[in-house]
Formats: sequence, structure tokens, C-alpha cells
Amino acid sequence: MSRIGRMPVAIPAGVEVKLDGKTLTVKGPKGTLTQELHQDMIVEVGAAEITVTRPSEVKEHKALHGLTRSLIANMVTGVTTGFSKTLEVNGVGYRVAKQGKDLVMNLGYSHQVIMSEIEGITIDVPNPNQIIISGPDKQKVGQFAAEVREKRMPEPYKGKGIKYADEVIRRKEGKAGKGAKK
Repeated sequence: MSRIGRMPVAIPAGVEVKLDGKTLTVKGPKGTLTQELHQDMIVEVGAAEITVTRPSEVKEHKALHGLTRSLIANMVTGVTTGFSKTLEVNGVGYRVAKQGKDLVMNLGYSHQVIMSEIEGITIDVPNPNQIIISGPDKQKVGQFAAEVREKRMPEPYKGKGIKYADEVIRRKEGKAGKGAKK
């Protein structure tokens, strides 16, 4: 039995869960999320919890068991507390600002890089070197954060670029650090 898959997902107060065929809809204070579940997984919605069971011990069903439970748990967490990713901008002259619904970034290019908020995502810029991306959908938040980071990946020599707040950039020595010839 899958350790993750067999754990029930608790439904907190203020969250409404509806199962219509194989479509699960979770509604809470942060928004509404809908997920199409795999047709083989057996999902039961109780009064206080959601349980996921698998029909057989086939390898595919074992893999889908934990995945389905994790997706449901992420939906419940997303509509109650939400998810967020913090990005840091490092580099001389690198800065970000929010103009309306657009994220305007100066990243050392000859032009500004502008990204618009997508539906379900909010961008916050507390200071010129920090970006906070938040929303109820974990996948959308992570994907948008990756797209922002992709605009100027952190480089290993000086550490310039956009990185996640908890990311550690492995630094390399430059040419002079190898042991110069005399």
C-alpha cells in the first residue's frame, strides 16, 4: 500500500469539496480549483475527509495512488492557505518593479523584460530585488516562477541573475583561481 496514498486528506472548515464523476472541485476562501482525476482511481468524499483507493496492485495503479492523493491534498491546501515562491534578483543594476498587472524587470539587457500576471497568480514586489509569486494552484505558481527565473538564470561565477530564495548557487573560481603559471 502506498504510504502517501493511504493517508486521508482532511477537509478543513470553510472548504467545500464536490465530486462529479471523475472531476473534483474544491472551493475555499482563496478560490476554486478543479482537477480531472484518473478514471481508475477510487475517490470517496466523506464529511470530514477524502480517501483515495486503488483498484489493483498493478504498477500503474500504485504510481497513480500517491499522485492522486497528493494532487487532492495540494488543492485543499491551495484554497485554504495558498502557495508562494520567492525569487531574488542579484546583480549590479538588476531590479524589478510592478506596474499595474505587469512585472517590469531590468536585467542587464538593452531592453526591459515585461511579464504580465496570468489568471490565478498574483505578483508582489516588496523591494527592487525581490519577487513574490503566489496563488492557490501549486503547479501554476511553480511554472510562472520558473518562467520568470528563466529570463536571467543565475550564473556560477558572480551569482548574478534571478534565483529562488532558498536556492544555493554553486560558485566557480575564475581563470585566476586555477593556479596561474609563473
